[in-house]
Amino acid sequence: MRRIVGIETEYGCLFNQGTELLSVPEQVKDYLILEKKIGLIDIHDRDYDEPAGNGGFLFNGGRLYIDMGHVEYCTSECKNLADLVASDYAGEKLLQMALDEMGLSTKVSFIKNNIDHYTGATFGCHENYLIHRNAPLTQENVDSLLAFLAIRGLMVGSGRVGSVLTSRKYNKKEEKTVPFQIMQRADYIQTEIYEWVQFNRALINARDEPLSDPCRFRRLHLLLGDSNILPFSQALKVGSTALVLDLLECRKLPRIAFADPVKTMRQVSHAASPDCLVELANGRKWSPVEVLSEYFLQAQQLDEKDEDAHWILGAWEEVLEGLSGNQEKLIGKIDWITKKFLLESFCLKENIAWDDPWLDSLDLEYHQINRKKNFVWLLPNTSYEDLKLPGWPKTNFIADPPRNTRAYVRSLLMKQLAKEKVSYVIDWDYVQIGNSTFYSLDDPFASVLPKTSKRAFFDTII
Repeated sequence: MRRIVGIETEYGCLFNQGTELLSVPEQVKDYLILEKKIGLIDIHDRDYDEPAGNGGFLFNGGRLYIDMGHVEYCTSECKNLADLVASDYAGEKLLQMALDEMGLSTKVSFIKNNIDHYTGATFGCHENYLIHRNAPLTQENVDSLLAFLAIRGLMVGSGRVGSVLTSRKYNKKEEKTVPFQIMQRADYIQTEIYEWVQFNRALINARDEPLSDPCRFRRLHLLLGDSNILPFSQALKVGSTALVLDLLECRKLPRIAFADPVKTMRQVSHAASPDCLVELANGRKWSPVEVLSEYFLQAQQLDEKDEDAHWILGAWEEVLEGLSGNQEKLIGKIDWITKKFLLESFCLKENIAWDDPWLDSLDLEYHQINRKKNFVWLLPNTSYEDLKLPGWPKTNFIADPPRNTRAYVRSLLMKQLAKEKVSYVIDWDYVQIGNSTFYSLDDPFASVLPKTSKRAFFDTII
C-alpha cells in the first residue's frame, strides 16, 4: 500500500449467567501490561477519560486500554496488508491468552462484534488511513468517497440478526424491522461528516488529529465499518478503501454521488441483497454492484500498483463476481454471506424462524475470538494461509512490531525504557524521557531512530 493504516477494535465482553466479574476488561488489561509485561502502562493522564493506568503502549507497536468500559486494542502502524491483518489477529490472541491464563475462559468470552442485542448499544471498529495534507478534498471527491463508504459493506459487512430496537431491559416488545441485514453499524450512522465519535456518528469523522506531522499528513478516521472475523473480509475492507484513497489523491475517483449516502447505507444493509437499486444524486438508479464496479474499474487504471494492490484488485473482482452470480463461492471469505449461510442452515435444521431469540445468541457466537468455541473456522477458505496475502510476516506480532514503520522505533525506545527507572510519556508520534529528552516520531514511515536536539538518552540503541 502507499499509506500507513491501522485499526482500533472495541471488544464486547460476554459473561456466563450468574458470573459476577464486571471488572474483567480492567483485569485483563492489568494482567497483560503489568504481569505479562507486554508493554508499558501510561504513567500520565492522556485525557479526562484516560487517566494514568488506564492503558498503555505495547512492545508489538500497538496499544491496549479501556474505553467506555470496553477493552480496546489498536494495531501498530502498518504499511502493508499482511502486517495489518497479522497485527490485528495478535490482539485477539493476546486477549484470549489472558483469559486462558487467568482461568476465566470458561466464564467469560471476548466478542469481536459491534452490537449488544439486549441493550441496543453499539461499539466500534475504527479504521485509520494516512493521507497527504494536500489531498484534493473537493466537494466532488468527498461525495464520491461518501458513496463508496456507504455501500462498501456489501463486500465486507459482518452481518447481523435484526435491527436496532428499544432496549429489551425496559420490556419494550417492538418487532424487528428486518430479520437479517448486511452491516452491523448501518443503523447507527446518522450523518455524512461530523467531528465527534460517540454522538451523531458519521460516515467520515472530521476530527483533524493527524498523530503525525500536521503539515504533511492527515489521518482519515472512519467509524462506519464492522469488526471482521474472516481474514479475507478484513484485508479487503482496508485494502479497497486504501485504493479508493489512492484514486482520491490522484483525482481519479469516479464521479458518483448519492442523493442521501446515510439512507443508502441503511437501504443496502436492510435489503441484504446485491439486487436492490440505489438512487444517485442525478436521479439515476443503479445496483450497488454496479456502483462498486465503477470504483474497481478506476482502481485498475492506477499507474502505480504494488503487490498489495494486485491482491486487492483480485479479491475485489472475485467478490463482485460472487455477488453477481454464485454467492456460495464467498462463504468463508465474506462475513455477512458466511453468517447468513450458517444461520439459514441452523433455522432449517431446527425448524425455527428468524425472530427466534436463539439466533441472537448464535449471532454473538460467530464473533467469539476463542477459536475453540467459534464454529466458523470449521469452514473452508477461512485460514490465514488460504488468504495468500503477499509478504506474510515472519515476525511474531504478539511481541514485536513491523520493522518498516515508526512502530519499530517506538518499540525500541520502550524496551530500553523498561530497563530503566525513569519517567516517560509515550504517544503515537513521540516519546519523551524524563524532562529533557524528546524523540519526535512525526513521520510514520520512518523506521530509524530520530536525532534529538540533545544527546540521545539511550546510547545503546542502534
